[in-house]
Amino acid sequence: MANFINDNFILQSDIAQQLYHNYAKDLPIIDYHNHLPPDQICNNHQFENLTQIWLYGDHYKWRAMRTLGIEEKYITGQASDFEKFQKWSEVVPQTLRNPLYHWTHMELKNPFGIHELLNPSSAKDIYAQTKEQLKDANFSTQNLLTRFNVEMVGTTDDPIDHLTFHKRLNENHDFKTKVVPTFRPDQVFQLSKGDKFRSYLQKLSDSSGIQIDHIDSLLQALDQRINYFDALGCVASDHGLKYLPKRGRFKLAEVNAVFVDVLQGDDTRALEFEDSFTFYVLSELCKKYHDKQWAQQFHLGPLRDTNKGRLAILGADTGYDSIGDYKQAERMADFFNDLDTTDQLTKTIIYNVNPADNAVFGTMIGNFQGEGMRGKIQFGSGWWYQDQLDGMTQQINALSNYGLISCFIGMLTDSRSFLSYSRHEYFRRLLANIFAEDIIKGYLPHDIDMIGKIIADISYHNAAGYFNKQNT
Repeated sequence: MANFINDNFILQSDIAQQLYHNYAKDLPIIDYHNHLPPDQICNNHQFENLTQIWLYGDHYKWRAMRTLGIEEKYITGQASDFEKFQKWSEVVPQTLRNPLYHWTHMELKNPFGIHELLNPSSAKDIYAQTKEQLKDANFSTQNLLTRFNVEMVGTTDDPIDHLTFHKRLNENHDFKTKVVPTFRPDQVFQLSKGDKFRSYLQKLSDSSGIQIDHIDSLLQALDQRINYFDALGCVASDHGLKYLPKRGRFKLAEVNAVFVDVLQGDDTRALEFEDSFTFYVLSELCKKYHDKQWAQQFHLGPLRDTNKGRLAILGADTGYDSIGDYKQAERMADFFNDLDTTDQLTKTIIYNVNPADNAVFGTMIGNFQGEGMRGKIQFGSGWWYQDQLDGMTQQINALSNYGLISCFIGMLTDSRSFLSYSRHEYFRRLLANIFAEDIIKGYLPHDIDMIGKIIADISYHNAAGYFNKQNT
């Protein structure tokens, strides 16, 4: 890989190399949104082989394998770890021009120091070599985070979670990476899900100690959990939605009446009132986030679980989601305006999965910025299907054209893998190259130090300030 994933990968000029190596490369990582398992961090877990740390739970890889017609037993099924890895090695040479090809070899290089391309011929040796390395204490979860210079990890946690592992991590003064929970109450809004919804509310009632029998008691239970999360260092909430909800024509009394009916087993009107129910509960939660000085994140636009047959067999979150084509602008404006008019709109990050909506998101953030806060409303980094070179470039360009790229809080992993920190490197290299190209074209002044400091801010400093509640 000497001419492929080398020190100047993506950096197409001397200027780009200066900007990356001197201003971005060695900065710490603020990974403010990911799906790393807190128990594996807390227990300093060590993986037995590359399949476990690499292929378990990776929807990107699963989709590529299915595209090549590989049997499901080698993807999510009962095949051995080595058999799954061997099948993945057959796929990798077919992923040219897909980000998986870059990620795969970047992650082999760092942390494993492997420069060989992965293919069926090299698979056995690479599997054995990495298996041996993974036995070393330096490859435990905590040491991997330290190796990648991760300063903060924001996990994704349900309100009913007791956060036991976060408590233990707070007490571990030898481990320097700060691991904080993120409040993700998506299941609270699933009014039309019948018994699944009722079962969840019972768990929420149990965890909060508050009997939920109407909307006010639901909010009291959620408020208790918000206080609990806040005490353990939470700095952000997160929400995965098709689009932000609308208030609707219904009065609160009607919405509450339907909610009470649902609690009692009557789902007749649940679907009709779900959007209004979500609007009320979510907006009340957002006011509490404002009180706590949290940031709120909205991941908008995916069309989930499209293959109902595979959903029935494999369950949700197994690689059958797509980009949705929903209307976003009016709903966002109405929802944010409702909070802003009472000065209860907290720091907000909106993530767009549909590149056709980049201009919509890029212009929306400028409508609700606040005094005394740098970049209060953020257009989040290229998300999900957009965290590749083209998608990230489009997001960076949209934000640059419609907002201020200098205030951008940069990249996150949004991943379940402890090897995904190459995505921060990927982003920083691309960012340096984009700015360098503008310098070469004469679009920006040839002032390396001035532009390098902007790149350093985007790579680290802006996020460090944004998620520090003392600075808000």
